[in-house]
Amino acid sequence: MASVKQLLQGKGHDVWSIGPEASVYDAIEKMAQEEVGALVVLEGESLVGLMSERDYARKVVLQGRSSRDTKIKDIMTTRVAYARPDQSVEDCMAMMTEKRIRHLPVMDGDKLLGVISIGDLVKFIIEEQKHVIEQLEQYISR
Repeated sequence: MASVKQLLQGKGHDVWSIGPEASVYDAIEKMAQEEVGALVVLEGESLVGLMSERDYARKVVLQGRSSRDTKIKDIMTTRVAYARPDQSVEDCMAMMTEKRIRHLPVMDGDKLLGVISIGDLVKFIIEEQKHVIEQLEQYISR
């Protein structure tokens, strides 16, 4: 079974983040700029939350708040599910499906190593399956 560490080696460790005191508008602008659906919320080096498009839709738009006047700390998800580098890709897929989430920070103790999305997991699994198929085809054609 492939690990999250292996996935991050191929994907990279880039993390898009924002501080809890920033406005929701700034977060949405950054998500659009980076073409991501969520940002980790960091206070210094510490992970304190996750801000997603879902948080914006449910806690700003539907509640009639202003994205320019609302701080991230007021709407971010604070009970953040996370993955460890030694976890399997399959375990992460199951966790994300069960919790109905699309982004998982990858933590090694208190250190943030990266963020994986459901799309990253699907892409990784498809590539892994392609590789297995190629190997089987080579074996059969011998």
